[in-house]
Amino acid sequence: RAAPLRAGGRPAAECPCPAAVLAEVIKAFGAPENAQRMEEARDNACNDMGKMLQFLLPVATQIQQDVIKAYGFSSDGEGVLKFARLIKSYESQDPEIASMSGKLKAMFLPPMTLPPHGAGTGGVAAS
Repeated sequence: RAAPLRAGGRPAAECPCPAAVLAEVIKAFGAPENAQRMEEARDNACNDMGKMLQFLLPVATQIQQDVIKAYGFSSDGEGVLKFARLIKSYESQDPEIASMSGKLKAMFLPPMTLPPHGAGTGGVAAS
């Protein structure tokens, strides 16, 4: 299986730098038809995390797939996961990619509110 980027971060001939692809994905979320699709999915989810996964995530995945398939990623969920892993691998090396990655996540993930330290009883202990 061929990776879209070569070791050392140099792009293969068919793939521009990760920052360029990420910028194009973010731009796609801003397109009027995609913004409307995301807004409808958000409305359907009603700030419920389970419903976010049910309604919002598939729309966000589809928008990303439409962009990244032009750069050698498969046009399925696996392609989006590979793209996400690729971006994650660059976040620590490139502040621009880290910033854009955070911006992208904020478009389809609700803000995480952590419970106060020590709150709650039972459940799974953090390791």
